[in-house]
Amino acid sequence: MTMAATSAILASHTRKAIAALALAGLALAGCSTSATAPTAQDAAAQPVQTAQSALPSWRDGAARQALLKFVADVTRPGSPGFVPPEERVAVFDNDGTLWSEQPLYFQFFFLLDQIRAAAPQHPEWRNNPAFKALMANDMQGLMRNEKQLATLIARANSGMTVDEYDRTIRDWLAKSRHPKFNRPYTELVYQPQLELLSYLRANGFKTYIVSGGTIDFMRPWSQAIYGIPPEQVIGSSQAVRYQVRDGKPVLVRDPKLDFIDDGPGKPVGIYRHIGRRPILAVGNSDGDLQMLEYTTGGEGPRLGVLVHHDDAEREFAYDRQSRVGKLDKALDAARVKGWTVVSMKRDWQQVYPAGKP
Repeated sequence: MTMAATSAILASHTRKAIAALALAGLALAGCSTSATAPTAQDAAAQPVQTAQSALPSWRDGAARQALLKFVADVTRPGSPGFVPPEERVAVFDNDGTLWSEQPLYFQFFFLLDQIRAAAPQHPEWRNNPAFKALMANDMQGLMRNEKQLATLIARANSGMTVDEYDRTIRDWLAKSRHPKFNRPYTELVYQPQLELLSYLRANGFKTYIVSGGTIDFMRPWSQAIYGIPPEQVIGSSQAVRYQVRDGKPVLVRDPKLDFIDDGPGKPVGIYRHIGRRPILAVGNSDGDLQMLEYTTGGEGPRLGVLVHHDDAEREFAYDRQSRVGKLDKALDAARVKGWTVVSMKRDWQQVYPAGKP
């Protein structure tokens, strides 16, 4: 899920995200300090694991057993459920599935910081009610002026080349910290999911991210953190155009969305970019409902997995009433369709990598 730089996305997400900040009582101002990203999760360096040694951060309950059984069934030659390696496609949502998403989608923190960074070049923004609210940390004011906020986000996150934007994202991730944990955002990835990604790749799976977040925001760091290369990241996309600047061919970001990869858009994104129906899908919210339906609706062995955030002590506890990462319809569907629901509290011995919160 994401807050992208157009009114199309903001209409459905911005009010909820801003309200979540207000309820949390958090200031929008980002904390800055230097930090180093975690070591790359290199799939090639992972030894092939046995079922007994796999997924060490998962408690040996129904969720872990369902994952191990599924992988064993589709990879065992001669098994009735054997799936050829080229068809072993696994898709993962990002926000709330591979890393945390509370109290606000991490990309939205970045987008708001981009407004602040661009403000000196736009003195006319001083009269914009959304900008005034942002500078005053007035959440109610932001909610009242979401269209103006959408315009500010669009202008602050466009006009630069894609390479310039890539560097901006990398720099922001290196300096910014989460308001609750005071850790770099890239440290708030889930250790059990890192293990699952590696285990799947060790067993011939190709792993993809399918997220409502934009590809621009995820691709700069997905390989270093998850072992997922940029070409295997599917997300919402902003329009870009070819241009020659100072004699150099570049791609320039335009202030409009090209594709929204959320809800029913996720199966479309999978079809366009992968060309195969996945056999395993992992999500955590209603925004992943259609992706899980599409994945498990095919023939042969299929597995749908939902991460349920029920651990207020180690992370956050939220589901049906949450303004960020709402899990309601998908949770009901899981019971009807037999999807595996992972309890963060019961099924994960560890939430974040060692040495992290």
